[in-house]
Amino acid sequence: MIIEGYPTLSLAYFGETAEKATEVLLTFVLEEGAVAMEPRFSSTEDVRQDETIQSVLVKIIERSAAKTVTEVAGVAVK
Repeated sequence: MIIEGYPTLSLAYFGETAEKATEVLLTFVLEEGAVAMEPRFSSTEDVRQDETIQSVLVKIIERSAAKTVTEVAGVAVK
């Protein structure tokens, strides 16, 4: 991962199986050494296909003015 600068924002998806993400964790760090804010969003359906959750994520990314945005590949099985 290449950090272009702060603030940073990262998305990680979780689910009961690797095929269906029922939760997304957004990690936002304002500056180096700052405590990360970690809101979670969940659904009974795949959050990657949930228009409401995806719209919220896009708005957060836009409003955060994040210089570095990353997404963890795949779905972590929990």
